[in-house]
Amino acid sequence: MKLYKTYLQEQGYSETTIIGNQKQVEIFIKWCKRNHTSPTQIDYKTCLKFIKYLTRKRITKKTINHRLRSIKIYFNYLIEESCRSDNPIENTIIKGERRTINYNLLEADELEDLYYSFETDKYQEAYHKYTLKRAKVIIGLIVYQGINTTDLGNLKIEHLQLSKGKIYVPSSRRSNARTLDLKPWQIMELIEYQNEVRPTIQNKLQNHSEQLFPTNARFSSIIHHIFKKLKKINNNVENIKQIRASVITNWLGQYNLRKTQYLAGHRYISSTERYLQDDLENLHEIVNNFHPIS
Repeated sequence: MKLYKTYLQEQGYSETTIIGNQKQVEIFIKWCKRNHTSPTQIDYKTCLKFIKYLTRKRITKKTINHRLRSIKIYFNYLIEESCRSDNPIENTIIKGERRTINYNLLEADELEDLYYSFETDKYQEAYHKYTLKRAKVIIGLIVYQGINTTDLGNLKIEHLQLSKGKIYVPSSRRSNARTLDLKPWQIMELIEYQNEVRPTIQNKLQNHSEQLFPTNARFSSIIHHIFKKLKKINNNVENIKQIRASVITNWLGQYNLRKTQYLAGHRYISSTERYLQDDLENLHEIVNNFHPIS
């Protein structure tokens, strides 16, 4: 059986985080032993008793959620080692913790409208028309795949898997690699972009790098110009972070935390948890038990 520390190292956690995580797991294991259970056997109902135990220690909700994240990671380790079949507290958080995701979120249909309402035939001059087609491809990757500025700038032509209807997003300093499905209409746009639009832009810029979106300036400048146009389509549009937050929040309405974490490229499940909305149905037991605590 793989050591837990080895598992944490393979997941990319820092040494400080590993030490803190192991300490919280030790506390949890001791609590389980006192309560005649074990991490491999404990169920959701008994986990709630552990959470109640934490609340009696008069620590903040933020700290409790931080400790629960350590236990969730340990459950995932047990699943990987075939010691458990589930993570009983995967979607469990304590309501009331101040969140940092405060964007004016857009609904899925608003996001899609940004793509379909973006016109690419405004100019007769070929090069400008091609830059608009490039912009539409980028908009699609933002509103459907939730790709951020850094990852967009890191994409290379080799990352397109159009025959499979997918795109590979490589890892970066702050995100994991993932392979994402493309919408059928994106595939058609990308085929045109790959075969006609991109070569024309490359020749104009004299930039023949492997970048999917070659530029002689900072990639963020392309995003800036795109969002100036998107704000004319929808006044509520703010920036790419808002769009990505909207996409991730919408994913959470369709998928579980683990799948959403993968789609978003989050290294840590806690990053995905920040996008959970307070009205999620799976929080009702926690709300009923712990909402009065301040």
